[in-house]
Amino acid sequence: MTRPLRIAVVGHTNTGKTSLMRTLTRDTGFGEVSSRPSTTRHVEGARLLADGEVLVELYDTPGLEDPIALLERLEAIEPPGGERLDDTARIERFVATPVAGHRFEQEAKVLRQMLASDAAFYVVDVRDSVLAKHRDELAILGGCAIPLLPVLNFVCDSAANESSWREALARLGLHAVVRFDTVAPERDGERRLYEKLATLVDAHRPALERLVACREREARARHRAALGLVAELLVDVAAARVAVATEAQVIERAVVALHERVRRREQACVDALLALYRFRSDNVDAADLPLLDGRWESDLFNPETFRAMGVRLGTGAAAGAAAGVGIDLMLGGLTLGTAAALGALAGGGWQAVRQFGDRVVEKLRGQRELSVDDAILRLLALRQLRLIDALETRGHAAVAPIRLVDPQLRQWREGPIPEPLLRARAHREWSGLFGAGPADDARQEAVDTLARSLSEGATASS
Repeated sequence: MTRPLRIAVVGHTNTGKTSLMRTLTRDTGFGEVSSRPSTTRHVEGARLLADGEVLVELYDTPGLEDPIALLERLEAIEPPGGERLDDTARIERFVATPVAGHRFEQEAKVLRQMLASDAAFYVVDVRDSVLAKHRDELAILGGCAIPLLPVLNFVCDSAANESSWREALARLGLHAVVRFDTVAPERDGERRLYEKLATLVDAHRPALERLVACREREARARHRAALGLVAELLVDVAAARVAVATEAQVIERAVVALHERVRRREQACVDALLALYRFRSDNVDAADLPLLDGRWESDLFNPETFRAMGVRLGTGAAAGAAAGVGIDLMLGGLTLGTAAALGALAGGGWQAVRQFGDRVVEKLRGQRELSVDDAILRLLALRQLRLIDALETRGHAAVAPIRLVDPQLRQWREGPIPEPLLRARAHREWSGLFGAGPADDARQEAVDTLARSLSEGATASS
């Protein structure tokens, strides 16, 4: 088996080296990220795997604190007898001297790791001005005789000074440069990072290509799983129904209870999405879901319900019930239309009566069914799709919480409610808001269909 590619992550203090490690490893707990200088004091390693095989080893290093004095010390090293040393030999001699364990202890750790690595990422905070100390540390790192790839960090910041850095790096002979914002990486940022590195370490190109391919497969699988979680949430909420008496106080208490169940269910979905993308629970700042007042209605007579009952729509009592009784009940009345509905119900046979009879009895006893408004389904979908988008474009070094704002997804703002959710309205047993129910193939089919439609709708954002 080929030895893994060893990459040192180096740079000046506080430029985002540990942040890069977190984003590439998808580990928010790696190292310590802080605005304080010299947060990293030791070399820390991590492995990147593809299909269970270690392909890359990354090594986070301390910041170079005093490159100007270090370069002077290196240039002063010459062996007795006037023998000339190249830069790599000077560095090898330097790390073996006592001063490397005292005044230049942090720099020596960096140089030792550079000498033991195949390549290095030089992390640049492009918000900084290009100074003499940066040029000196690049001269020192270049003396380690391994490929050095500058990684321009914080390029999305308004204070970014990218063009000045590119010009300065080119003057030093570093023309292979890559943009990679560790807080908000572009969707193809990781691919471009490894592709650019492959041009410098051609012998490791196959391993890097395997790593990229594996990461992209994982990303697609993660996205599908995320949409499945959202679809489960929406079906649970759409199918939820609570029978309540008609007294105002009873309805008010039931509405509050249902709202709380929906809030908890949404939070469970958020937690699952964060875990899926390997973020912490405090990475999202979301206000309480602004649920509307509960509505009491009856979907007992919507077309899907009649299809489930085996009653064909279009003529006779069934069509009349579907067209009129649902409206009567939504307005709060058990009117003469109920008789037509009961006739249609009976026409569906004993199995239909057994499945839906209790709900009709509830109406006749003066009860109503509480369900969640379509507007809430739209809002839930919008919030979760926005969260998925935010998680997929967020580096694991980001420390500011994600703020959930209304996305501009036209389908969910303006389009019809997807057909799987209309079906869920007619199947109270599909809802998981009141505890896990039995496995249901029809429910799973609705979830899968809805997940696919979520994926299609995400590409139609405005």
